Amino acid sequence: MPLGLIALAIGAFGIGLTEFVIMGLLPEVAADFGVTEASAGWLISGYALAVAVGALGLTAATTRLPRKPVLLGLMVLFIAGNVLTAVADDYSIAMIGRILAALCHGAFFGIGSVVAAGLVAPEKRAGAIAFMFTGLTVANVLGVPFGTFLGQQFGWRSTFWVISAIGVFALLGILALVPTLRSAAQRISLRSELRAFRSGQVWLSLVVTVLGFGGMFGAFTYIAYTLTEVTGFAASAVPWLLVLFGAGLVLGNWLGGKLADRSIDATLVGFIAALAVVLVAFGLVAGSQPAVIVVLFLMGGFGFGTVPGLQSRIMNYAGGAPTLASGANIGAFNLGNALGAWAGGLGIAAGLGYTSPIWIGAAITVAGLAVMVFAAASARRRGVVGAAAVVGDASVRDGAQGAVGDASAQDAPVAVTP
Repeated sequence: MPLGLIALAIGAFGIGLTEFVIMGLLPEVAADFGVTEASAGWLISGYALAVAVGALGLTAATTRLPRKPVLLGLMVLFIAGNVLTAVADDYSIAMIGRILAALCHGAFFGIGSVVAAGLVAPEKRAGAIAFMFTGLTVANVLGVPFGTFLGQQFGWRSTFWVISAIGVFALLGILALVPTLRSAAQRISLRSELRAFRSGQVWLSLVVTVLGFGGMFGAFTYIAYTLTEVTGFAASAVPWLLVLFGAGLVLGNWLGGKLADRSIDATLVGFIAALAVVLVAFGLVAGSQPAVIVVLFLMGGFGFGTVPGLQSRIMNYAGGAPTLASGANIGAFNLGNALGAWAGGLGIAAGLGYTSPIWIGAAITVAGLAVMVFAAASARRRGVVGAAAVVGDASVRDGAQGAVGDASAQDAPVAVTP
């Protein structure tokens, strides 16, 4: 396994932790700043929207730059945002810190996905992307529960100081382990990257990403309130329940990557359909502690199991210009996060109770399933197959580790018809 994948996973761990840990600390943050649950939820929605902006803006601005320095710069921005959040003395400063940290998120995962896929053989690309995203899943299994526990014991700010320290460690890991980038025979231009968006399948994939992840986050954003106010768990149990959710993420991410390497569309249809069923079940059994324990694990598994397939699908249909499309899909994940948090907050604000975000999430997921089924059927009907794009950079490999080209030789064809 290329050591660069480990470095990318370390960076993903830090970024994943800052994204998700706020959900377990939402009651503490709301109480500290004296805001409502729905207002506190904007620390999640605002983060997600900033990710979408950064995913497109920063990725587009850095398409012609060497990727390793770009990744290092993004981690510096991440650290600065988390330090600002930790020292914030009011809600608005905390929001600015969240937005700063979020700006690096989309570009890091978008560029990182391209680099990760370029470090391995074509038939292993979904698995390589899944390995990088393992950092997110580990953040949920270990980081989020520990961060929630730490925040409950020593104040939520202590969690963000720890995240800042992890960011420094991730920065050093990328510096040491990501392969030295070389000049490539061909440099990417923004115009060539924009050509990916001529594909209808790219746009359909983006919509599926928004709706599929939006459904899961509609239920998950306010999970601390659901578990304590509806299911009846003590607040001290929330971190350990998040461990179960995170364990589902790990299994789902691994299994989704393996299955997507065989059939992307079949895997996505199956996982999104299963997620819809799980969310409906969650709404029905939210008052039962044993049932909720099972549902949390399944929600994490089926929800995050779509990530490798969705990321691989959009890069495949982007052909030889996957970098901006990859970043756009990371933005779409976080637009889904914002959509779910916003829609779930509307349900709570309307007085529909803490199970309303679950039902809203189920409805959004069903919409995503319908779009995915249409996209898969349309691709089959037209005989379109996503190109096995070389989504890394130049195909230069040094021994077992490999080296990724500086800014980008792409040698894959565009989507082809049999």
